Amino acid sequence: MTEFISKNITETRAWAADFARTLNAPCVVALNGDLGMGKSEIARTIIQTLRGPDTVVPSPTFTIVQNYDGISHFDLYRVQDVSELTEIGLDFAIDNDITLIEWPQIARHMLPDNTIWVNIAECNDGRKITVGNRYQ
Repeated sequence: MTEFISKNITETRAWAADFARTLNAPCVVALNGDLGMGKSEIARTIIQTLRGPDTVVPSPTFTIVQNYDGISHFDLYRVQDVSELTEIGLDFAIDNDITLIEWPQIARHMLPDNTIWVNIAECNDGRKITVGNRYQ
């Protein structure tokens, strides 16, 4: 498990860019944290690092999933039933893509053992980012 303390959004983006360069498909990154902790910003930075800085990355809160040529970005906040996970293609993405999942709790039963859990929490005026192989 590794920890990083970010004092501001610039440091969070720099960390996410470095982290992105370690990812190879297929892999799952579960982004876990309360509202406003920076899950979408980390996902956006990962996608733009791997697909180019001009890549437009809207939050998938309402579309639930966005795809970027081998990167799938899911926001499961609005998913009510686990049966929806297959309908939106989560199982396919897990098997093939770099899969970024915000609000991953509802999908825990189908996430592989090697899922990378990125837990984000408040820390003073910044964020504490903990990376490990389990939900916290």
